[in-house]
Amino acid sequence: MSTEGGTKAVVAALFANLGIAVTKFVAFLLTGSSSMLAESIHSIADSGNQGLLLFGGRQAQRRATPRHPFGYGRERYIYAFIVAVVLFFVGGVFAIYEAWHKIGHPEPITSWQWVPVTVLVAAIVMEGFSFRTAIIETAKVKGDAGWWQFIRRAKQPELPVILLEDFAALVGLVLALFGVSMTLITGDGIWDGIGTAAIGVLLIAVAAILAVEMKSLLVGESATDEQVDAIEKAITDGPEVERVIHMRTVHLGPDELLVAAKIAVRHNETAEEIANGIDAAESRIRKAVPIARVIYLEPDIYQAGRAGKEPVAPSAAEAH
Repeated sequence: MSTEGGTKAVVAALFANLGIAVTKFVAFLLTGSSSMLAESIHSIADSGNQGLLLFGGRQAQRRATPRHPFGYGRERYIYAFIVAVVLFFVGGVFAIYEAWHKIGHPEPITSWQWVPVTVLVAAIVMEGFSFRTAIIETAKVKGDAGWWQFIRRAKQPELPVILLEDFAALVGLVLALFGVSMTLITGDGIWDGIGTAAIGVLLIAVAAILAVEMKSLLVGESATDEQVDAIEKAITDGPEVERVIHMRTVHLGPDELLVAAKIAVRHNETAEEIANGIDAAESRIRKAVPIARVIYLEPDIYQAGRAGKEPVAPSAAEAH
């Protein structure tokens, strides 16, 4: 996925949410609707989240240092995880609290009754444009994968986060419109509280999904099956390497992959021949999988009795 596409979607969402947040908050001040307040906080949280994603992207571009020799690529995952936390607490928990208060003390909307409906319809239109941008940018890179599959497997966090945020925002606006409309029709403010509670549950669910996905990326995910196959084929495509004995891959960031492999070389080759063969194999790997930027190939003599016996880290119980 191109970083440019993710940034474009984030910027579009940021401007949309800033405009929506202002209009929603004005509507809340005029009407006192808890759904409008919950949606205002939701849009403010989303705006902050987009700011965090942009800041994380900038931080991740810093050069590697002696203290951080593999660079700062995973900072994008850290800030995306913070987004999930912000969405959960600022958006979801606040909405649930406001709903509990509103359901316990329901109040009808008695003034400026046309304002919340007008604002929510306008917000749906603006949020729809933001969601459309995210869909267009995602379609360029997701290939044949389904939308849910893309969200689960994408290594770059920006587009999955924006897709889920914009989707939640659109559904939340519809829920808010339902709560406000039912309050206006029935004169019973409890519907406003129900709409607010539904928004809170929705935001907490989306935040949980984001947190799980970002945690997996922070811990360190391997290359895709297709990339692993391409790397193994690149290693063995030349005459220098007999086979791959075992290999490990891990993402150092969305666009940077570490490859470590033990490769079988011929026992009668000189050190110079082995070194040249490793250089050639590394070149083929980088051509086949351009994001494989950190490569460590360890030469060894293949022995059939050791085939498939890859080193595995002990579990916590085994370590003690």
